[in-house]
Amino acid sequence: MANKLAVITGASTGIGYELAKIAGAEGYDLIVVADEPQITVAADDFGGGAVWAVEADLATFEGNDRLLDEVAGRPVDLLIANAGRGLGHAFIEQDVSAWRRVIDTNVTGTTYLLQKVARDMAARGEGRILITGSIAGLIPGSYQAVYNATKAYLDSFAYALREELKDSGVTITVLMPGPTDTRFFERAGMMDTPVGKDDSKEDPAKTARNGWDAVMAGSAHVVSGAKNKLQAAISHITPDSVLAKMHTNMAKPDGE
Repeated sequence: MANKLAVITGASTGIGYELAKIAGAEGYDLIVVADEPQITVAADDFGGGAVWAVEADLATFEGNDRLLDEVAGRPVDLLIANAGRGLGHAFIEQDVSAWRRVIDTNVTGTTYLLQKVARDMAARGEGRILITGSIAGLIPGSYQAVYNATKAYLDSFAYALREELKDSGVTITVLMPGPTDTRFFERAGMMDTPVGKDDSKEDPAKTARNGWDAVMAGSAHVVSGAKNKLQAAISHITPDSVLAKMHTNMAKPDGE
C-alpha cells in the first residue's frame, strides 16, 4: 500500500521545516514547497517516504498551480498550509509591493490552495488540514499592521471552513504560535524591534510538535506555548486600543 501523502508549504526553514521532519518520520511521502532554492537542500533532511521539493512562489496562482501539478491528482492526506510572509515598520512607510506580497502570500495564495485541496478531500470524504495562523491575529498589530490582519483572516477562515466541512470527513486545525525562533523577524525587517531582539522566543520544533499533535487529534486549534496561551486569553478581554498599544511596545522599531 502506498504511503500517505503530506503537502507542506513554507518548509525550507522554521516551523514548516520542523513539521516536514515530523511528517517524514511518521512515514508520509512529502511534497515540500517554498519560494527559495533552500527547499531542495532542506528536503534532504526529511526522512521516511519519498520527498519531492518544489520551488514556487505561493503568492501567485501560477505558483500554487505548479505545486498542484506536482501532486498530479494523487490524494492528499495531509495539507499543512504554513507558508507566510511578515512585514514590520509603520504601514504608511511601506512600499505597496511589499504589503501586497504579504497579502498575496498569506491570504490570496493560501486561500486558493486550500480551496483546491479541501474540495478534493471533501469529495473523497477524508483528509486533514493544518493552517498556520497566529496569536498575532488576535491583536491589532501596530507596526506590523498588514501581517496581523492577514493572520486574523486565517484564524477566522480556519474556523469557518471547519464548520462548513464538519460532516465531510475533513478536519481543519489552526496552529496559533506566538513569537518563534525562526528567520521570520529577519525577513520581516524587524530585527530592530523589541520582539525581534527577544531571546525567549519559542523553539520551532516545539511549536511544530504542538501543531502536529493537534491536527492528528482533529482539534480546532492549538495556541503553542504557555506564555502565548496567556496572551491569547488576555486578548479576548482587553480593549483593542489597549492591545494596539501593547503591540507597539513589542513591534515599534528603534528610533521611531
